[in-house]
Amino acid sequence: MNDEVFLNERVDVVVRFGTGANPCVPVKFRRANGREVVVTEIGLRTPLAQGRKTVHLFDVTDGEADYRLEFDSERLTWRLTMEGDRC
Repeated sequence: MNDEVFLNERVDVVVRFGTGANPCVPVKFRRANGREVVVTEIGLRTPLAQGRKTVHLFDVTDGEADYRLEFDSERLTWRLTMEGDRC
């Protein structure tokens, strides 16, 4: 990501569940201002241990900007933590 803005914004996410290497795939998310972002590509998906809980990181894009979504598997909540311009 280039020219990143660090955020801590709660978002609503639509995900697709399946099997295989990526059982949970974000499809789109709605920001606090009502703007809906449709995910066109996932660049990175990785679990990250934070104490006793696991947070799943997703680097995604809508083709115009890059985003980092974090799913808290304990609280079952999503946060938008980073937004950046496409290179």
